[in-house]
Amino acid sequence: MNLVIISASQQKQSNSKLVAQVLQDRAQHYSNISHIELQTLNLPFYSPDIDDMSFYCANWSDINEQLNNADAFVMVTPEWNGTASPMLKNFLYYLDSAHSANKPVCLVSVVFGINGAYPIAELKSNAFKNNKLVPIPDHLIIREVNQFLEDVKTGDSNHSLIARVDYSLEMLYQYAQALKPVQKLAHTYSSSFGQGM
Repeated sequence: MNLVIISASQQKQSNSKLVAQVLQDRAQHYSNISHIELQTLNLPFYSPDIDDMSFYCANWSDINEQLNNADAFVMVTPEWNGTASPMLKNFLYYLDSAHSANKPVCLVSVVFGINGAYPIAELKSNAFKNNKLVPIPDHLIIREVNQFLEDVKTGDSNHSLIARVDYSLEMLYQYAQALKPVQKLAHTYSSSFGQGM
């Protein structure tokens, strides 16, 4: 089973990246885990006129291969002004349903304080129509992220949020297995109903 973790902060040294690394370390069921940092890709703003992404992103073919081979996704976004990262939303426009349709995704929101729910609600409501990713119910909100990272660093395995991370990653794995037959069936109809209604 292959897992792709996407961290979507536009900052080079970000807590979203650190949280993604924690998730990568704790995802035990996958034979292959890759971590894509969107801020390293320099993707242009989405336009339907762009037909050669390799011009903008030299390793786009490698990324496409990772996305195609993925059985599940984790998407980590900071909360900025109550929204998900613009970089993540831009990336989702480029995500081809041939690589993502009916694959599960665990959404993760990262915030310094006690908010963090808005990016999850935003993404669940309007980010997956055409790429057809399936957000699992067990999303994560990493509130007070500095304390969370410190607890991970010091090995505080009793921290309730760390236990929730492990549970959510386990559920993501179960969804990845369960959705395999759906992916095969949906592939038959993908050319007919690629844009939903």
